[in-house]
Amino acid sequence: MRILLGGGSGLIGGALAPHLETAGHSVTRLVRVASGAAARAAADRANPGGSETLPWDPDRGLLDPGAIRGFDAVVHLGGVTIASGRWTVARKQNIVESRTRSTLLLAERIAALPSGKRPGVLVVASATGYYGDRGESVLTEESEAGEGFLSDVCRAWEEAASPAARAGTRVAHPRIGMVLSRHGGALAAMLPPFRLGLGGPIGNGRQWWPWIGLHDLVRVLERLIVDESLSGAVNAVAPGPVTSAGFARSLGRVLRRPAVLPLPAFVLRLLLGEMSGPLLLASTRAVPRRLTNAGFSFRHPELDGALTAAMAGGA
Repeated sequence: MRILLGGGSGLIGGALAPHLETAGHSVTRLVRVASGAAARAAADRANPGGSETLPWDPDRGLLDPGAIRGFDAVVHLGGVTIASGRWTVARKQNIVESRTRSTLLLAERIAALPSGKRPGVLVVASATGYYGDRGESVLTEESEAGEGFLSDVCRAWEEAASPAARAGTRVAHPRIGMVLSRHGGALAAMLPPFRLGLGGPIGNGRQWWPWIGLHDLVRVLERLIVDESLSGAVNAVAPGPVTSAGFARSLGRVLRRPAVLPLPAFVLRLLLGEMSGPLLLASTRAVPRRLTNAGFSFRHPELDGALTAAMAGGA
């Protein structure tokens, strides 16, 4: 298949592209129009292998109207990092717009193509933040959206793909949980204190964290590309969500370090502000019902195995 990839420079996109290419697919990366040394360096990071690229600028609505013609699938993972910097008013606006503008541009370009010339599928990332803080409730793809900023972001993000869906293109939204990789994301941030024996439960330790190994996630994304039976929301999480306390115990076992020092909620709020709630203190017990029903087999369904693989670099 010919696959167009947006967000190829991030943790997930950087793993997905080589995985797809190894599987025999052709991947073209969307790269922002570069001007200036910093922009050119960012473009180079988005295309580390020097493979085929397609220029665009979502902020200005720039994408050749016919550029998507001939692709079998479009995968978009782009958006500024949610956990980078405090959530000021300007930062929150940037988080929303970096996702919705780029997704809407792709969806509108797909919808504008003649029938029969459109990609067969548009896969646009979302997140389990869609469900918000839901305590002990088990959350499937049929569960309602929660409340708060991240829920609002995810709803707007998914809605931005609607022009492609209305035009008849299959649209899938993997709602991604905590991605386990020692090279980035939440796990990489946790490793230094845990390796020093200073790790432990976050908050009260009872909040549920949905998670998935990086390698399992790229396999989920590939499945969404090729499996015509999967559309709409798909929880991209492992089948065994754990509490914050359970996560700390598991990571301590894998690292062979004690993991008993709690990080109180009030300290997190002082350090991180508003983002500490939805990112670390919210309880989201999401399960992958649609993947399970489709017969998807997780390579690492249990947390200890996924963390061991992540430490070895093979998550």
